[in-house]
Amino acid sequence: MAEIKLANEVRTEFGKGAARRIRRADKVPGVVYGHGAEPVHVTLPGHELLLALRTANVLIGLEIEGKSALVIPKAVQRHPLKGTIEHVDLLTVKRGEKVEVEIAVQTEGDLAPGANLLEFVQNTLLVEAEATHIPESVTVSVAGLDAGDSIVAKDIELPKGSTLAGDEDAIVIQVVAAQAEEPAADEAAAEDEAAEA
Repeated sequence: MAEIKLANEVRTEFGKGAARRIRRADKVPGVVYGHGAEPVHVTLPGHELLLALRTANVLIGLEIEGKSALVIPKAVQRHPLKGTIEHVDLLTVKRGEKVEVEIAVQTEGDLAPGANLLEFVQNTLLVEAEATHIPESVTVSVAGLDAGDSIVAKDIELPKGSTLAGDEDAIVIQVVAAQAEEPAADEAAAEDEAAEA
């Protein structure tokens, strides 16, 4: 995965007022932590951060007080209505280090013929992977699955270098039979009245 470098400034002002001033300047407050070091509070460019976070588990390169740091996003708080980033927590990682991250689950293939529905019980899988080689997603074949079939975490083939970190027996995807819609009670009553008339 390519590393994205972002400009940043160490911040010394805290609290809601300071955070509002930072956001008004199209910047995002954040905190960098990990490896037993004291957390460092930073300010990041809003637009560039938004673009970087479009890639799941993106690797971000920062210069903090003259030292290079490699980080991955651990928690992103967004505005409930605007969708803008309010705050970001960044975890320091090292090349070669293994980290636990969630990766997206995608599907391919067609279900068995019939009116069946594919249901995601989990949209992501918790995996352990090398910090600089985190897979963006995993693709699962659902070809030929029928109602009642399911895929559990341990059945999913993970990209090379990744291992399952969550519950291996957790159901990730299941196929359920589509329910035929029954006419609403009001419609049935209206049809009965029409028949009587």
